[in-house]
Amino acid sequence: MGPINQTLGEYSELFMLLAAGTYVIAFLAFAWDMATSGKTARRDASRLAGAKAAAKVPAMAGASSAGAADGGSRPASSSGANGLAEVADAGLAYATRRNAARVGVALSILGLAIHVAGVATRGIAAGRVPWGNMYEFCTTGALLVTAVFLLTLIKRDLRFLGTFVLGLVVVMMVAAAVAFWTPVGHLVPALQSYWLVIHVSIAVLSSALFTLTFSMAVLQLVQSRREAKIAAGGLDHGGFMRLVPSSLTLETLSYRINTIAFVGWTLTVMFGAIWAEKAWGRFWGWDTKEVWSFVIWVVYAAYLHARATRGWTGSRAAWLSIVGYVCVIFNFTIVNIYFTGLHSYGGVSAG
Repeated sequence: MGPINQTLGEYSELFMLLAAGTYVIAFLAFAWDMATSGKTARRDASRLAGAKAAAKVPAMAGASSAGAADGGSRPASSSGANGLAEVADAGLAYATRRNAARVGVALSILGLAIHVAGVATRGIAAGRVPWGNMYEFCTTGALLVTAVFLLTLIKRDLRFLGTFVLGLVVVMMVAAAVAFWTPVGHLVPALQSYWLVIHVSIAVLSSALFTLTFSMAVLQLVQSRREAKIAAGGLDHGGFMRLVPSSLTLETLSYRINTIAFVGWTLTVMFGAIWAEKAWGRFWGWDTKEVWSFVIWVVYAAYLHARATRGWTGSRAAWLSIVGYVCVIFNFTIVNIYFTGLHSYGGVSAG
């Protein structure tokens, strides 16, 4: 590797470090929003309840006397209605303001820009697409998780996921730097194929989508428990969860994203089989990596089938989604590190 490529590799590591630091600050901003918005939601709920109670008790005496004095031309007192409107306006203003969440989004965008520079310089330094080993798969995966999250914000306000998504991104970046770091280098002959671009890019994108649905499934379980408690007449101490959509909304959105991710993972397995035939002369050989990729496909297929045709909704669907993501993590970490096979290259996997 020439001196220019070595310098670009060093710049890439610097960009990765700066991106990780920016993500950490964004995570703290989202966490602060989660903590403070819970208190604000409780306060606004209390004020709203008081305003509703006041609106139901019109000031009959004042309204009657004022109406008699003015010949009945003055409308009834609207102090209660005005109070209710003020509380509603204040709640709407807070929901759209949420300064900490806005800071978190801005920092996430900045971190993503730096992260793109890190991945790009890594690819230029290596002279290939930068996802040929676990380090590159992890850093590129973290980039796509952040990008998918930010793109989704254009259509839906999912800032309540910021703490969970950015937390997972930070974990991925730290794992890449500490456990999976690999110097810039050339690929082994089996990986020097255009199928690397097709197969691994779809796998990374699908994994990024599964990361989002995992976060939604966890929140769905928490929200479902809170809703059951409220339905049973218990006190609502949800705090931050007041700003999170209902468990049904989370489940529906998670199901739709999982459907897209499942199609991507199906293509991942199919293209992987085609690549295997090109590289090793067979489509399927029950290699450990191949087996676990198939296990992931089966779990998510069962999730989609059970929810669509067997009525597995609510907590059962959420748990199936979580199990699927655990299989994704197991496939990427345990299988790559501790199992040997055709997908392992000197302790470094193709992802």
